[in-house]
Amino acid sequence: MKQLILAACIGAFTLTTAGTVMAQEPAKKTTTKKAPAKKSKAAPAAAAAATVPNGEKWQCELGNTLYIAGNMQRDEVLTVHWQGRDYKLPRQTTVTGADRYYDARSGLDLVVIPSKAMLFNHNLGQRLADECQNADMQAGGSAPTQAGGLRAPATTPLLAAPQQQQQQQQQPDAAQQSAAPKQ
Repeated sequence: MKQLILAACIGAFTLTTAGTVMAQEPAKKTTTKKAPAKKSKAAPAAAAAATVPNGEKWQCELGNTLYIAGNMQRDEVLTVHWQGRDYKLPRQTTVTGADRYYDARSGLDLVVIPSKAMLFNHNLGQRLADECQNADMQAGGSAPTQAGGLRAPATTPLLAAPQQQQQQQQQPDAAQQSAAPKQ
């Protein structure tokens, strides 16, 4: 019992002396000013070089551009470079025939049909980019997707008048006859 009382007295004494010692020391204020850090011109250039997009360039309306890396006909995950960032978008199954790549975490949703691609943000509830086409699509080809390979190019009319269809069929036949050697 004596040891417990002695330990309590020593603990109380150290607490009171520590409090008085700290109260006697004046608060020290540092008046030295740190020199502002100089900004290096190489840092922004390095940051710009780090965000160089890879993949195929898709030009959209209103001057927007996105880059898509990966094979749309084969890959299950594409990398979409949009506004300085890369996003991994996994393929989603659809019943409409459109190719869809959606990432729930970022909210980005890329929908590709044979004539164009559209980029949505589900978190904001808005369309970010529309009428996006790569160089081949701008030249009249279709999108390089699973669904795009099965369809006619976007510039070919699906429902042509019967006279136009006959003319189109006759033109290749005439070209073959003129190219054949005469015997």
